[in-house]
Amino acid sequence: MISLGGSRTRLCEGLTRREWLRVGGLSTLGLTLPDLLRGRAQAALPVRRPTAKSCIVVFLFGAPAHQDLWDMKPLAPSEYRGEFRPIASNVPGIFLGEHVPRIARVAHHLALIRSVAHLDNTHTVAMHYMLTGVRHPRPNTNPQNQPTDFPTFGAVMQKLRTPDRRRQVLPAGISLNAPANQVSANNHIFPGFFAGFLGSAHDPLFVPQDPSAADFRPFPTAEGDAGRRLRQRRPLVAEVDRRQEELLRHAAVRSLDAHYGRAFDLVTSPTARRAFDLSLESRQTRDRYGRSAFGQGLLLSRRLVEAGVPLVTVNWARDDAFWDTHADNFNLLKNSLLPPFDRGFSALLEDLHQRGLLDETLIVCLGEFGRTPRINRSAGRDHWAACNTVVLAGGGVRGGQVHGASDRLAAYPTTPPVSPEDLAATIYHTLGVDLDTPLYDPLGRPLPLCTGQPVTSLFH
Repeated sequence: MISLGGSRTRLCEGLTRREWLRVGGLSTLGLTLPDLLRGRAQAALPVRRPTAKSCIVVFLFGAPAHQDLWDMKPLAPSEYRGEFRPIASNVPGIFLGEHVPRIARVAHHLALIRSVAHLDNTHTVAMHYMLTGVRHPRPNTNPQNQPTDFPTFGAVMQKLRTPDRRRQVLPAGISLNAPANQVSANNHIFPGFFAGFLGSAHDPLFVPQDPSAADFRPFPTAEGDAGRRLRQRRPLVAEVDRRQEELLRHAAVRSLDAHYGRAFDLVTSPTARRAFDLSLESRQTRDRYGRSAFGQGLLLSRRLVEAGVPLVTVNWARDDAFWDTHADNFNLLKNSLLPPFDRGFSALLEDLHQRGLLDETLIVCLGEFGRTPRINRSAGRDHWAACNTVVLAGGGVRGGQVHGASDRLAAYPTTPPVSPEDLAATIYHTLGVDLDTPLYDPLGRPLPLCTGQPVTSLFH
């Protein structure tokens, strides 16, 4: 691992040629001699152990342009570098896009992996790959969610850390915000968000409602009509279980029983309802995160981590502004996408840090791929899986570092690439999951949890 650094000079207006050379990475492999010496010194530091009890996966549906946020190339030709300028962060030598100034001020928490790469340029299979660590068996297609899919991170945690209902009512995996209208309880389209071959009983609790809405109620209250009906049905279900125990041998019935039990626990548990009650947060805190679905979803993820949930996924809710910017990329980023992202993501990092939770909470911010180095005729950037940046923070990861590098156009890694398999291994490793743990399909066949290698240098 090489950590890329640079001058301590902080400029308010523009950059000197030296800083432009440094942020553009024009020296050999993007390294200067001070960078190399600093990297060697850091390599000699003792390795920090992963300390995560929980993980928040921030999934930017549609895939943001890495070269406009995380991996600026200001010396590239204009048809590649685009309209945005790099700004200095609070870490010497790390520059970010000019429209994420709040995140730049908390860069000391961040680890930027600028060498992520894979082969899938289609949204659906790329989402499956990045959110499971396993490549979909049908690349270059748009498959629907299937029961044979590999399980997402939250589903794996549901399987491995199913809570004891007597002590922990909330499930081990929760997914907030629907990344598209198609992903709902009745119409699963995208693969990569559910339990796949582990069975629907291990699906993350999917909460597609907008947490910024005034009437946000993810499940009915025990006092409401739906809650009363659920309580009335419980004796009937118990009687059926007693008289027809043989039904429980069937997978569909076992799944139904698991869903019913989870629903009943959530409706009747004050602890669960309290965790989802954003009205308990101050107006100042809610404003700090931003009143968007994304911002309030991040705030809710913090509450769920505090309540002991091991893995929370916060999806960028698909609406009129999402990250698939084939056209009008710079206008959409500047005016629609980056303001709520900058506010919400920086607030999450600061809030977790101030509450003493960041070191035990791994943050993983990613999209399904990067975007094309060359700007198209519609002022957009298209799909590009060959190079991307993924951002980590917390959980024992050393902040204020860059892992890996891309070429002068942010088109291909110039250092060994980090694969989705490696990212999955890093997440599980950080959460203390044994990477040799097998998962079993419905036929009882063992499948490896992941085949990648954790990026342990992030913890130096």
